[in-house]
Amino acid sequence: MIATTAPTAGTGAWCRKSTSSARCSCDGGRYRRRASFEARFGITALGVARPRQRTSNDRAATGPPVTATGGNTPGGAAWVTEERYAAVSRVLIRVLFLNLAVALAKIAFGYASGAISILSDGFHSLTDTAANVTGLIGVRAAGQPPDEDHPYGHRKYETVAAASVTAFLLLVMIEVLRNAFNHLTGRSAVPTITAASFAVMLATVGVNLLVISYETREAGRLGSEVLLADALQTRGDVWTSVTVIGALIGTKSGIAILDPLAALLVAGFIGHAGFQIARATTRILSDRIVIAESDIERIVNGVPGVLGCHHIRTRGSSDHVFLDLHVWLPPAMPLTEAHDLSHVVKDRLIARYPQIADAIIHIEPPPPRKF
Repeated sequence: MIATTAPTAGTGAWCRKSTSSARCSCDGGRYRRRASFEARFGITALGVARPRQRTSNDRAATGPPVTATGGNTPGGAAWVTEERYAAVSRVLIRVLFLNLAVALAKIAFGYASGAISILSDGFHSLTDTAANVTGLIGVRAAGQPPDEDHPYGHRKYETVAAASVTAFLLLVMIEVLRNAFNHLTGRSAVPTITAASFAVMLATVGVNLLVISYETREAGRLGSEVLLADALQTRGDVWTSVTVIGALIGTKSGIAILDPLAALLVAGFIGHAGFQIARATTRILSDRIVIAESDIERIVNGVPGVLGCHHIRTRGSSDHVFLDLHVWLPPAMPLTEAHDLSHVVKDRLIARYPQIADAIIHIEPPPPRKF
């Protein structure tokens, strides 16, 4: 059995034999026998024309490269390793200042009025700021290129940063529950609600809606879990703020108990947001399947000369996938032709799924019972 990760005409990724990191001997990734091989089988590697290399002017004019499946070009490209992480960082910095302004406004008016619901919502927004800082640290680490200690790159640092948002949400939920309990048991004074309190809450809701729209759009464009997690968290902020506004109306009307009850509801929203983020990031960190096995089989089996495949495994995030599989080739096929055909298989897979950062193909004859 031979394992190859070859440099391909469409991707330029390196080839290795077995599990070593040695380069493929196929002329720097442009195969000497490719022309006669393709003529024999009547196929091309990608089935499409090779795209022109994007220049800095192209990237400035059109943004990140778009894949055939609507996503973004995967981690092997220089744009991803440099410009992508820089773009994610810029988004986080802008959102950080917006979240900080929202949090300070809520906390100030919460202390001034004594409204525990406003104060709790302010602490909730303050954790957004802390989460942005954590995200910036994680994105910076994730942007580092692969090295000897991290041959698969540092992409998961971004996922870890997204997961850490859950810890911030847990802390703020505990604080909100503590303050709500104090109000329900009469340990705190009845809050003073003014028109300024409503104005602050409505203004912060507007800012949060702007942040959600901006981060969701950029998360899809850049394929970033950190931005998506932060957008989900901010979406929870909107619902909590709406709940707080309702509680303020009730408190202003003389129903003071609505203020601590709203704080309890805020705690529920916070817990739900934390669960969603934890579930999404855990799927990546636990190496949950990314691309369906049947989809990989269909593409591989469509390559002339391939007899079948099995032991298909994918892992990683939606925009940075690692794939390995076993491909069955005719037992009598010369090694050099089998090697070239493995490149064709890899090219076909990456043409269909550009988010594949690396693919390891194990070449072997089919089991006797199959053919």
